[in-house]
Amino acid sequence: MAVLLAVLATAYAAGSGVAAASGGSTTTVHTITVDGRQRSYRLHRPASLPAKAPLVVMVHGGFGSARQAETSYGWDAEADRRHFAVAYPDGPAAWNVGDGCCGRPGREQVDDVAFITRMIADIGRRLPIDPRRVYATGISNGGMMAYRLACDTRIFAAVGPVATTRLGDCPAPAPLSVIHIHGLADENVRFDGAPGTGIARIDGPPVPEVVAGWRAVDRCGRPTVTTSGPVTTESARCARGRAVTLITIEGAGHQWPGGQVVRDRADPPSKALDATAVIWDFFAAHAKR
Repeated sequence: MAVLLAVLATAYAAGSGVAAASGGSTTTVHTITVDGRQRSYRLHRPASLPAKAPLVVMVHGGFGSARQAETSYGWDAEADRRHFAVAYPDGPAAWNVGDGCCGRPGREQVDDVAFITRMIADIGRRLPIDPRRVYATGISNGGMMAYRLACDTRIFAAVGPVATTRLGDCPAPAPLSVIHIHGLADENVRFDGAPGTGIARIDGPPVPEVVAGWRAVDRCGRPTVTTSGPVTTESARCARGRAVTLITIEGAGHQWPGGQVVRDRADPPSKALDATAVIWDFFAAHAKR
């Protein structure tokens, strides 16, 4: 891990200020080999980046893809406005997040943590990434992957899972900031931890229990609770400037609030919240100590 951080810290160390990318913002596709498997990811670079740029890893959900995640959730536009890079790893279709979930990666015990770790190192050789400001977010199975990365690595300053829970063991995670967004009418990954109705029949712990676990890890104070319309926010300040926030949306289903409909018969995205902007604001306020 020290080698990875060194790569990120030294890549593109020369120069200062904002580096312009010719032709405006770009998305490129890259392939790396991990455990004998060819894996790919998409990398979005805005037209300008600071000398040390934040990186957001956006993990697609089950049956999704890197391209679908890039077009559905608005991260490219947010990155262009706020000057950070976005990486979209490709499952494909699912991620091995623990407890046998999900799909072929879960059955075959594919090392997706190693893939995303290597992906970040590869990006660090291409862009001037700030190792103190590397973040992960994702929806559904991709949100579970964000939690798996939080449990099994020391790379991330914060994670922002959406419409998800945590599966598998997480015995000794490193402290980091967490923002979790969940619709209270989500039947695929239920807020109360009851078995979901989706093909994977997700049966993880209740979301409040998952969030309470991170508050314990981060040594947080009692959360403050605010409500605005259907949106309730529980925010806790924690040791060393970290924070753990849970946002729930009354009536919202299994979706990315403020995003696009991913496929037919999927739950329509809630318009009560722009999850991408909210998660980025949270990330921007929490660098790694």
